[in-house]
Amino acid sequence: MARQASTAAKFLTDHSCLAIIAARFSCGAPRGGAELGPGALIDSRIFSVIQSKGSYVCSFDNLSQDKSLGNAIESSDDSDPDVDGMKSPRTVSLAAKRVSECVYAHARQGRFVMTLGGDHSMGIGTLTGSARALRERFGGTSAELSVLWVDAHADINTPETSLSGRIHGMPVAFASGLAKSRGKNVFDWITETHLINLKKFVYIGLRDVDEAEENLIKENGIKAFTMDDVRRQGIQTIMDLALEYLGDRTPIHVSYDIDSLDPEWAPSTGFPVTRGLSLEEGIYISHRLHKTGNLIAMDLVEINPLIQPSKLGKTLESAASVIKSALGIDREDI
Repeated sequence: MARQASTAAKFLTDHSCLAIIAARFSCGAPRGGAELGPGALIDSRIFSVIQSKGSYVCSFDNLSQDKSLGNAIESSDDSDPDVDGMKSPRTVSLAAKRVSECVYAHARQGRFVMTLGGDHSMGIGTLTGSARALRERFGGTSAELSVLWVDAHADINTPETSLSGRIHGMPVAFASGLAKSRGKNVFDWITETHLINLKKFVYIGLRDVDEAEENLIKENGIKAFTMDDVRRQGIQTIMDLALEYLGDRTPIHVSYDIDSLDPEWAPSTGFPVTRGLSLEEGIYISHRLHKTGNLIAMDLVEINPLIQPSKLGKTLESAASVIKSALGIDREDI
């Protein structure tokens, strides 16, 4: 595998280590099952393949919904009551904090961090961990993280705009500071040094966005490419535009929800939306990110083995292809 150059070469000083965080949480979503996604991906032996190619030595951190999180799947309203309409706010906050600290610890050492979800509320943790590590290593706002959010959903609701109160629809709002702490143990650990800049943020694949989210995207001038844009302009042009917007020498964190792919390619997910990215388009996004030499972190979330279990294999194969492409491992090399 060709080693990444440019910004990533400066940031990824521990080139041999791929830090894999299994974020086994579904506490931000309305149903369980996504917490099983990381284990299913690891059991598929994708990382054994990656190691066998000699590209990386993989290290694993296992973060799970244990008793310290109040047994999130089974937690009752009494044990973690709503705050401003948010469901399980303390549980999700603590889970995201643990992810953030783990991402930060690896990123601070200059490692590529691969976080496997879990529901997408863990994006609060992954983005804040990367942003904090980058700022501390390279200093202030001059070292701001760029983010590519590949998803059918915008995930930028605030507690005030959310119709469901489920925090897996709010990670972009909390990671950017649009949503603030709601008191003790409810995202009060997020500080300025954790926050991403929405001027360095791009969506790709949107097709199921709330009206309030559309307003937030417009009000904050966020660059967003919908599936209509992809169909009209083609994924190559969309990636040209996205990367031009983010800049040539900016470290990139990609947060990849498997439901960005059409359900034909990723049926085992909690909130599938038709007319999504083809597998080839999903792979192309990862390929282009790798070729920039600026990719420093990746999330792959929302695989749910309990949904259409007979088609889980196809979902895992699609996820594996997207991951391998992001790491510069082509399918013909496997």
